[in-house]
Amino acid sequence: MYIYKNLNIKEKHKNSVIAIGNFDGLHLGHRKVLKEAKLKAKKENLKFGVVTFEPIPNMFFNRNIVHHRINSEEQKIYYLNKLKLDFLIIINFNKSFSKISADNFISKILVDKLKSKYIFVSQNFRFGKKRLGSTDTLKLLEEKYSYKTIITFPYQKNKKIISSSLIRTKICEGNITEVQKLLGRSWIVEGVIIKGEQRGRKIGFPTCNIKWNSYALPKLGVYSVQVETKSFKKKGIANIGYRPTFKGKTLLLEVNIFGIKKNLYKKMLKVSFIKFIRQEKKFKNINELKEQIKKDIAKIKK
Repeated sequence: MYIYKNLNIKEKHKNSVIAIGNFDGLHLGHRKVLKEAKLKAKKENLKFGVVTFEPIPNMFFNRNIVHHRINSEEQKIYYLNKLKLDFLIIINFNKSFSKISADNFISKILVDKLKSKYIFVSQNFRFGKKRLGSTDTLKLLEEKYSYKTIITFPYQKNKKIISSSLIRTKICEGNITEVQKLLGRSWIVEGVIIKGEQRGRKIGFPTCNIKWNSYALPKLGVYSVQVETKSFKKKGIANIGYRPTFKGKTLLLEVNIFGIKKNLYKKMLKVSFIKFIRQEKKFKNINELKEQIKKDIAKIKK
């Protein structure tokens, strides 16, 4: 998969089938659409690519939305690559780009830069300045610019429309089992291990600490997890929260990895959430906290 971070598109990737969207999470609905677009490209003997945006427009326009993403940009690229696209175009969604009109987005980018033949978009796709562009706009200009718009409809599973918004809601509720079903895989958070205050080590439960950046915020509390680095894959217990027992003020993911005691500072950690165990709570003292952690670990291991 060739990755573009600008609009200097090679000739071999013009006159192609493209799918446009944020594709946050690359959930079952996204993958269904992308497979359909890929089949269309194969049938027409054309290249197939994806046009996406970074940052996610909703986060650009609403700077107060910090915890929003299902996947990081790196994860999105990884999952798209697994679908064996020919190319990926990542458009920098900045102030200048946000001012491009809907008509100019079509004429200057989709037509002049890409020479798109088939354009796959969801039925609720909005684009251009003030989000004035819609599928109707794309349809209206088809004949003028010689492309074909293919509108995809929401994918349903068990009578539920699968969407990134629904998945974020389930993450917020701590309903990890449902999140896994909607994604069609585990929900994974990645981050570099930072040095904490080493309280976990002092009470007998050393943890790897990761700052919670732009990921959607799950229900605060304790989870069973699977942890992976380049050298191992282990089960573990994680707490996402502010550590009220210690009057913490920084949101942190703390992971106790079963069977691992070595220093892992500055290593990249992948944390797959498996199941919500209990809510975060403030304990009266350290001993009460230690006893609860023992119970939590026993429950997870069982």
